[in-house]
Amino acid sequence: MKRVGIGEQGKPATLSPDESGSERQKELYFQNGFNALLSDKISVNRSIADLRHPRCHQIKYYKNLPQTSIIVPFYDEHWTTILRTVNSIVHRTPAHLLKEIILVDDGSLKPFLKQPLDDYFSKNLKHLVRIIHQPERNGLITARLTGAKIAKGDVLLFLDSHIEAGINWLPPLLEPIAQNYRTCVCPFIDVIKDDTFELNPQDEGARGMFDWNMLYKRLPLRPEDQKDPIEPFPSPVMAGGLFAISAKFFWELGGYDEKLEIWGAEQYELSFKIWMCGGRLIDVPCSRVGHIYRSYAPFPNARSYDFVAKNHKRVAEVWMDEYKHYVYDKNPARYAIDTGDLSKMKQLRKTLKCKTFRWFMEEVAPDLMDRYPPVEPEDFASGAIQTLANTDLCLEVDYSSGRKQICLSTCVTNKTKPERPEQHFRFTWRRDIKTVHTSDCIDVPEYSVGAQLVPYECHGSQGNQLFQYNMPFVL
Repeated sequence: MKRVGIGEQGKPATLSPDESGSERQKELYFQNGFNALLSDKISVNRSIADLRHPRCHQIKYYKNLPQTSIIVPFYDEHWTTILRTVNSIVHRTPAHLLKEIILVDDGSLKPFLKQPLDDYFSKNLKHLVRIIHQPERNGLITARLTGAKIAKGDVLLFLDSHIEAGINWLPPLLEPIAQNYRTCVCPFIDVIKDDTFELNPQDEGARGMFDWNMLYKRLPLRPEDQKDPIEPFPSPVMAGGLFAISAKFFWELGGYDEKLEIWGAEQYELSFKIWMCGGRLIDVPCSRVGHIYRSYAPFPNARSYDFVAKNHKRVAEVWMDEYKHYVYDKNPARYAIDTGDLSKMKQLRKTLKCKTFRWFMEEVAPDLMDRYPPVEPEDFASGAIQTLANTDLCLEVDYSSGRKQICLSTCVTNKTKPERPEQHFRFTWRRDIKTVHTSDCIDVPEYSVGAQLVPYECHGSQGNQLFQYNMPFVL
């Protein structure tokens, strides 16, 4: 019998009329970037829909798969979402495969993430959950390394702290590693909506990629990877938040560059190392994990300088060879930054006898240049987007509610070169509509009449970001 109740089966949930829009609801949304008050109404052990392809149910996996240490870094995570993360792992994972769950507190400021969290897991899952409290915030990369260094499992599996593991999610990740320990494996990442906690598939597979602004992109599967919807397929770059890798291979690769700060570029560094230094990176359709995509980043910048640019430059200098100049040419001022000492990482690459980045581009990501050329063709059009129904109104990116959305607002005076960046859009050569002052594109998340437009990460003109521009007819 299926469980019933608020949010069960991954169905959308709502607050009561009194709670929706209340000061408490707004406060928690602002603190977390998702509807945390609604999360508190949903069971921390809720049921979810099985989004796998039906044939995934019939696969039989190796009996003797490696034991796994699951490492979950967190910073000021909401109470019920971190409990739901752990409970979903425990209840949907074969017990003999789960060595431990390591929670790494990256200097959180919320009091309930200290002793109350320790007490909760000491009472409920003491045999399985270990919590490491770092005295100050050092960032995601350091937190992952902290967990990896004390892990006892044969496989290291990194997760975010606001996920829900899918049904039988772990064996599909472990079997490719059991076959070849130099394999890194990623699950399909489904979307838990930040406002309703509804679980939906993100898509049915895409390859991870990047552009020369070092922004993560997703590209369509190649024809040979579409022949069988349940077969693993190679991906040039991981999303970075959810992946499994053998402890042996991770440390052969040197783990992460320990001088990468906070977050940013770590998925590129590890992906390049995996491919260039004798391994492979694959996505596995029969493993699915839901992930809350925050409506915005609620945490302040952890450094007074552009640490992400520094991270990107460290990775580019060590791994990208002559292709690094395509990155720097995009923003020379931004990359005029000191990388620090690179000798250890350059020696690692030499010791491992890793291939060139040209090899990576030609063999692993041969269509990257076609999709993301270093010098992009000119835009088809740019300016304000005016509605014909009321020519006084134009599209505008709105951040006032704490959530990014597209709305209608009184048009700016100069519609060709809008004086307000919120109304300035570009219709690019990829046939997507890009905001000028962010890296987002206009997205239609639901195919229905009256669907709400939203700003969302650009992903290369696929599906709900593909637009047609009808040139105006002038007499």
